[in-house]
Amino acid sequence: MSKTYVRVDDRLIHGQTIMSWAPTLKLEEFIAVDDTIAANPMLKSILTMGVPKNYVTHIVSTEEARALLAQDDGMNRMVIVKTPHQLVDLKDAIKGCEHVYLGNMAKRDDTVHHVTDATGIFWLSDQDVADLSALADEGFEISFHQLPNETERSWDAYLKTL
Repeated sequence: MSKTYVRVDDRLIHGQTIMSWAPTLKLEEFIAVDDTIAANPMLKSILTMGVPKNYVTHIVSTEEARALLAQDDGMNRMVIVKTPHQLVDLKDAIKGCEHVYLGNMAKRDDTVHHVTDATGIFWLSDQDVADLSALADEGFEISFHQLPNETERSWDAYLKTL
């Protein structure tokens, strides 16, 4: 049976994903979800350029992601989105995932929460906090975790600091 992991990382697929997370989680497939990039062949090509050919790689829209996730292709996969709100749109499709890892989330116009005692760059908006809290309330296991060999901080521990 395959396993699905989820990552929020505004860089989507990049070197740390491939060199650290893929071997640790025994990943075989990446599903990067971004409606804008999925509609632009040039951006899709750039994003997949550095991904070794031994990984099945999809750069898809939210709708395409739902269809892919409905199929169990027998491969361990990582679904990657840029923002927590995208997880709300995909929550039914990612139910049963092993874990939601929060990776880099750069400062945006609406971000007001800076997570300083976790490794990496983590900025969250009030909406991000509400979305992630709702997912946690539904049973999703969520943590800040930049790299597999670095300190992991649970979502619950973070909420106690607000």
